Amino acid sequence: MKTSATIEKHTKTIVKELEEAMTRGNAHSSFEYAVKDIPHELLDKVPAGLPYSIWQLVEHIRITQWDILDFCRNPRYKKMSWPDDYWPGEKGPAQKTDLKKTVDQIIADRNAFIELLRNADGEELYKPLPHGDGQSLFREALLIIDHNSYHIGEVIVIRRLLHNWK
Repeated sequence: MKTSATIEKHTKTIVKELEEAMTRGNAHSSFEYAVKDIPHELLDKVPAGLPYSIWQLVEHIRITQWDILDFCRNPRYKKMSWPDDYWPGEKGPAQKTDLKKTVDQIIADRNAFIELLRNADGEELYKPLPHGDGQSLFREALLIIDHNSYHIGEVIVIRRLLHNWK
């Protein structure tokens, strides 16, 4: 028989694992490591055969993660239009400081999502969100992990193609 203490311990373990996958990368690179020390002049470069630049990928991560966070905490969430609202049109940032702002926002939004997970009890973690169609915090956490890790890998591939990866 499962007790509330057992369920609480299980929930804390699951949340810890989700948090580590979001922040540390586990089997893949962390976001912070993938975007560390990218020269500004490479942000708008699109290698042959690829559809986007590092800037577009990082902005896409920011936009999509924010959308997932907004969906999870906002009962009046407004659905965005795919793909137009999720991808920036510009190949590179307007200002040299834009990458830092975007990276900082990704980290802040990720931390806000992690707080949602930490504040959810066992039932809330898996319970469908009332304004969704079956999505739960757990499912959305997996979505963030999967989505971000995929695009983090693409950032690394572009950096390799641009001879900017160690």
